[in-house]
Amino acid sequence: MIARELATWGLGLTEVPDDVRRAALRHLLDGMGTAVGGIRAGSADPAVEVALGLGGPQEATILGQTSRVSAPAAALANGTLVHALDFDDTHAGGLVHATAVVLPAALAVGEQVQASGDDVLMAAVVGYETACRIAAAAPHGFHARGLHATMVAGVFSSAIIAARLGGLDVDRTTNALGIAGSQAGGLLAFLGTGASTKQLHPGFASQAGIIAARLAAAGATGPETVFDGPHGVFDALAQGVANPHGIVADLGERWETTRIGIKPYAACQLSHATLDAVQDARRQVEFGVDDIELITARVHPDSASVVCDTSRDLTRPASPYAAKFSLPWSVAALLADGTMTLETFDETSIARPELFDLAARVRVELAPSQQVAADARGEVRVQLRDGRQIVGTVERSAGGPDNPLSDADLHAKFTGNVGPGAAPLIAAIESLPDQPDLRHLMTVVAKTAADLSD
Repeated sequence: MIARELATWGLGLTEVPDDVRRAALRHLLDGMGTAVGGIRAGSADPAVEVALGLGGPQEATILGQTSRVSAPAAALANGTLVHALDFDDTHAGGLVHATAVVLPAALAVGEQVQASGDDVLMAAVVGYETACRIAAAAPHGFHARGLHATMVAGVFSSAIIAARLGGLDVDRTTNALGIAGSQAGGLLAFLGTGASTKQLHPGFASQAGIIAARLAAAGATGPETVFDGPHGVFDALAQGVANPHGIVADLGERWETTRIGIKPYAACQLSHATLDAVQDARRQVEFGVDDIELITARVHPDSASVVCDTSRDLTRPASPYAAKFSLPWSVAALLADGTMTLETFDETSIARPELFDLAARVRVELAPSQQVAADARGEVRVQLRDGRQIVGTVERSAGGPDNPLSDADLHAKFTGNVGPGAAPLIAAIESLPDQPDLRHLMTVVAKTAADLSD
């Protein structure tokens, strides 16, 4: 059974290639930066408040807080923090926000059991492989059924991380995966409404995975057929043809951890290729917003169903978070401002009338492709009022494995999220494999968060 094979591999992994370790550290760094950005913005305050109220044994730390709570409670808050700005990484093949479900479980259980930094990093790699492979086994299949792949796949990655760090054997880890399957979900009903449920999904997944591992450790059982049997996760939650055996194909040889992309824009990943194509058009010809007659974006159908959904008003987003899921509005903002920062998506910015007008000039054409949506080509045609037409294209968006952000650009993004005191936190994360436990890292996180309020 796939769950048993995955559990056996995940518990037995002792070494990974250097590029995989480096990739995992880069993603943990990026995720910590987006979490601190979430603290600065206050975007996850309800989850933090509830996690503090849940309390429990003093096992783990909520990022930005000094008091400790139970590991599941910390994971709830920290998963929400990482994803609060929707600026965290994305695995294109599965369209899953991997670090948002890996980092919270690895930190929480790592603190609980006093694991070494290297043990936490290795558990994170197992979590990355698990989340990405499960989501990619049904490309866009969970989204097509109205579910958030990050939460569906995330409960399994959190469960296997907790099982590995908690010392479970193969039988109990297999049960933990089976139990986690009954907690997979996450509705896409938030789209266009301004609701914050999407931000909560990684927190739910991280918390649920840890609880699944604890239940298995206590003797609860889950179906070993959770991936490949009738009524399993793909039967129940994915639309279209799935390939469950892809979860365990080439384990230890093909590393999905190295295929996760780091976002340069704080907008939905499915808009990024179009945004990069806009930038390509701007590099070719100098023009102003008032010069634009019409903008036509060619968009992958799976992307269009999420960021070009005409059942909602794409020109006047209901909230800053809804703006991140409007391709026309995001295109308008990038054209008007010349750049895209966290401030692009604040309450003042999304209320600008000039952006309403410009977004209304954006048209969408479907561009079917053999590529998955998050790794598809981007193309825009900008029709100017003087009759000129500019075509901007990119083969894929920046930040992915075939067009990665440099370390300098990653550090710049991190500093933009964290603020001027980012350097000690960067150093603490990059030295994680050499640390005897997580105390140094969490001390630096606490100091960085405290400095935010000074």
